[in-house]
Amino acid sequence: MNKEDCILFSGGIVGAEAEFGATAERFGIEEVNFTFEGHSIIRKRGLRMLNHDELKNGDVSLEYISKLTNRRYPTTPIFHKILQSIWYQINNGQEIYVIGEILEDKTVKGGTGWGAEFAKLCNKPLYVFEQKKNAWFFWDQIDWVELSEKDAPVITHIHFVGTGTRFLEENGKKAIADLFERSFSK
Repeated sequence: MNKEDCILFSGGIVGAEAEFGATAERFGIEEVNFTFEGHSIIRKRGLRMLNHDELKNGDVSLEYISKLTNRRYPTTPIFHKILQSIWYQINNGQEIYVIGEILEDKTVKGGTGWGAEFAKLCNKPLYVFEQKKNAWFFWDQIDWVELSEKDAPVITHIHFVGTGTRFLEENGKKAIADLFERSFSK
């Protein structure tokens, strides 16, 4: 796989997404950040502004997402657009990398949880770096499997997603850097 053929799909917001984008740029990897008018983002490289018609393509019922993730989400128009833009990230990527927290019910915390659940529904390879446990996990279609250091993920698809928490910690930053190093430094 040539890194020149690779594209990172993300959302460009503060935290994990900004770090994925900055790391992709350092490695010379193309970046696409899906956003919409009025959304505050950090990454401006590869900006893909979604219009209202495009956002409709990613429309999903808040009731459905709430049931799927066992939590309530804000019913504000801006949050609904965030969920729609997450749909674009997951829909365009073939491999999903998340920095976040896996909850007891096997979902991922926060709005990122919708992206992880959508990846599961689409049967896409899904990896989560769990900052609290300082380890990578892989979704095996039934449960989260903790990966050893020697089995840490390597990006294998040219179209991949980097997303996650706004509250990125140092071990999350290191996990992103190490992921790119393992994947693109050969």
